Amino acid sequence: MSTLTGHQDDTAPSPQLSGIADRFVAARRAGAALEGFPGTVPDDLVTAYRVQDLAIAQWPDRVVGWKVGYIAPERRDASGDERLLGPIFARHFWNATGGSMPIPVFVGGFGAVEAEYVLRLEADAPVDKLDWTPDEAAALPSTLFIGVEVASSPLATINQLGPRVVVSDFGNNNGLLLGAEIADWTSLDEAQLLAETFIDGASVGSGGAERLPGGLRTAFAFALSRSARRGRPLKAGEYIATGNATGIHDIAAGQSARVVFHGHGTLDCHAVPASQETPA
Repeated sequence: MSTLTGHQDDTAPSPQLSGIADRFVAARRAGAALEGFPGTVPDDLVTAYRVQDLAIAQWPDRVVGWKVGYIAPERRDASGDERLLGPIFARHFWNATGGSMPIPVFVGGFGAVEAEYVLRLEADAPVDKLDWTPDEAAALPSTLFIGVEVASSPLATINQLGPRVVVSDFGNNNGLLLGAEIADWTSLDEAQLLAETFIDGASVGSGGAERLPGGLRTAFAFALSRSARRGRPLKAGEYIATGNATGIHDIAAGQSARVVFHGHGTLDCHAVPASQETPA
C-alpha cells in the first residue's frame, strides 16, 4: 500500500486544480455536459484525489459512503493502487421501494448502471490504522446489501481518459440505490452471490461477487486503507459499494434497468436527465 495521502496535504491548492474542481462541480450542479476535461489531467492519483477533495468541500451535501472502482493493471500509477474511491452523497442515496427508481444521468455525458454488493460499517474504523488486510476488513462489523450504482459524469470520455480523470470527478459516481440485506455475509461462499443486469429487458451482463478481483473483502480492505491514508477514516453508518459485479452497462435517459441478485432480490430503475433535478 502506498503512502498517498490526498486529504492530508497541507499545501495550498493550485489555481489549476481548483479550476478543475470548480468546472466539474458547476457542470454537475447544472446537470450539464462538458466537452472535454476541464484543464490538464492530473499527473497521478495523489493529485487527482486533491481535486476530488476540493470538489467535495464545495458540494452542498454530506458524504454517506464511497464507491470502489477497479483499476486495470496497465492503468495503474506509482501509488500501486489497484482500485479507486469516489464519494456517495446523501441526496443521491436512495432506499429501494419496490418500484422503479428514477436515477439521474448526464445527457451528453457518461451514464451507466453497475450491480453492486454494498457494505455498511457498523463500527468506526480505528483512526490510526492505515493498512488493512482482507481478513481484517471482514472482521470489522458490517452489513451487506444488494445495490445499484449510478455511474454518471458530465464528461462522456471519463472512463476512456482513465483513473486520474475518474477520481477527479467524484469517481464517476452519481448515486447509489440500496436494496435488501444479505445476512451473515462473512460466512457465505462468495461464489454463490450471483447477479445479472438487464437494460430495457435485454440481458447485458452477468457475474457476481467473485467477478471482483479478490472479492468483497479485498475491496473493503482497500476502502478502509485508502480512506485512512486520505485522512478520512471510515465511520459507522458509511456505505461502501464494492465494485461492478456484472460489468459497466451504458444507460441513457429514457432507458430502464433491472438487476437480479439471485436469491436476494431485484432492483429496478429508470434513467432521467440530471438536468431535470432541482439544483442543490
